[in-house]
Amino acid sequence: MRVMLITNPFATFTTAEGRDALANTLSSRFIVDVEHTTHRGHAGELGARAVAQGYDAVVVHGGDGSVNEVANGMLGAPSGTTPERGTLPALGVVPGGSANVFARALDISRDPLVATAQLMALLDTGARRPISLGHTLDRWFLFNAGMGMDAIVVRQMEALRHKGHKATASRYLRMTLSAFFRPSVVAPTFTVEVPDHAPIDGVRFGFVSNTGPWTYFGTRPIHTNPGTDFEHGLGVFAATSVSVPRSLVLGSTMVRGTNPRAAHLHRDDDVEWVRFRSDNPADVQMDGDYLGEYTDLDFGYRRHVLDVVADPITS
Repeated sequence: MRVMLITNPFATFTTAEGRDALANTLSSRFIVDVEHTTHRGHAGELGARAVAQGYDAVVVHGGDGSVNEVANGMLGAPSGTTPERGTLPALGVVPGGSANVFARALDISRDPLVATAQLMALLDTGARRPISLGHTLDRWFLFNAGMGMDAIVVRQMEALRHKGHKATASRYLRMTLSAFFRPSVVAPTFTVEVPDHAPIDGVRFGFVSNTGPWTYFGTRPIHTNPGTDFEHGLGVFAATSVSVPRSLVLGSTMVRGTNPRAAHLHRDDDVEWVRFRSDNPADVQMDGDYLGEYTDLDFGYRRHVLDVVADPITS
């Protein structure tokens, strides 16, 4: 089996020793080519090369952003011709970021050593799981994309990372609380449209999910759409208020893992499409990476477009 191992030396929780240990472990059983990313977009270039050169599997050691880039490189733009699943390498992940939402949604351990052992066993048995992906802005997303307050937090966090600060869970929590309770930047409102529902106006922040959880705080999953998974359509979560009392109540239900419900919240699972419309440019994030400001987002999904190295779903 030929495996391309793509590592991100700049990921929050990767080390040179850990990357070498992973490469050596994989090389003990497979033919492994190691590639280190050097710039933004490089992981996508490597993913495309892995497809062109006929690798059996691509393993990413990095954060969610690196995995997103690789998946987009392997699949190409959603507006183009999507390769047939059986013609692509399987995508495996050894977590190296701060949240590692995608890997953990696939029941991959957040501990890189444990995840490596899982990966080796799965590769040995040829385990594959087909997953569906969401898309917007002619890019695929693995677990969620958002407009408004959460994207502002991602933008502020990226600014801190560029100054040398790590993207830890506690830092994310502090910045999220500051954004909602002491907002220094006010996000524009926007309108959300979903099938069979009147447009929802005055939305302050909204997420479109491809699976759950939305994110993790340490070991605790944070659920916006508990009924959304890789096997069905998109989940939508749109709130028309950021008031402190309402945000506290809504946040507590998300932490508990119960279905979030509130008068100012529209939430739905398994929808075919979602549209966000804003009169003014608003911040947008995808899989935890900041994309910039946009006024229009059209979301869709495609079923079973990518095979991942994970235990298949049992019926």
